[in-house]
Amino acid sequence: MATTKFRPCIDLHEGKVKQIVGGTLNESGAVENFVSEKAPAWYARKFSRDNLRGGHVIKLGPGNEEAAREALGAWPGGLQIGGGISLTNAADWLEAGASEVIVTSWFFDAGGRFLEDRAEALAREVGKEKVIIDLSCRKVAEGWRVAMNRWQTITEMAVDLEAIDRLSQYCGEFLIHAADVEGQCGGVDVPLVNLLGQWQGCAITYAGGVRGLQDLGLINEASGGRLDATVGSALDLFGGNGVSYEDLLKWNRG
Repeated sequence: MATTKFRPCIDLHEGKVKQIVGGTLNESGAVENFVSEKAPAWYARKFSRDNLRGGHVIKLGPGNEEAAREALGAWPGGLQIGGGISLTNAADWLEAGASEVIVTSWFFDAGGRFLEDRAEALAREVGKEKVIIDLSCRKVAEGWRVAMNRWQTITEMAVDLEAIDRLSQYCGEFLIHAADVEGQCGGVDVPLVNLLGQWQGCAITYAGGVRGLQDLGLINEASGGRLDATVGSALDLFGGNGVSYEDLLKWNRG
């Protein structure tokens, strides 16, 4: 049986590695849990030494281009890139060293309507195996809907198995942030994990609320090991006290 794996992340805000409370990100800033004194490349080299593949660099708003290129340059082919990715720059980011590109907002118009022709075009341009669709979402009355524009705009797209199945023709993997619990170290969105764990297709990485090894175990059990997970604010590398990086490496080794 598959086992949930820890995947690393490098979240960039205003050119620095940070951990923020997901739902608070807007034009005027964000509530910050942690601001690193270390450069993005330091984290990339660390993840490279430990061969932690499948991790991502996320540009949270403007002012992160140089920091992102620094991280990718420190481990070419080892990290995914997300934040402001579109058809016009996806190939450039792959050339800069990204293993795959992560896309959310560009797939929707200003009103939150999904533009399927864009998904088709990007998959055709760079190859679907190089595309990761980020279905970062927020809770609504009927379940979850994709949230774009730094998680501030709720789109028309429900996050359910039907949508995942439809979108899987345009990507090689999914990344799903539970934005309502992101950065709060308050536990994972268990109903969402249960839903995602029913997906039998390509890989899904879950992010949001992981407090430590007990939550990785919960994700593993609830998804049958089919979901991987990132750990952010709880991790000692990012100033947290929920779990140590070394313990996560041991977890991955089984």
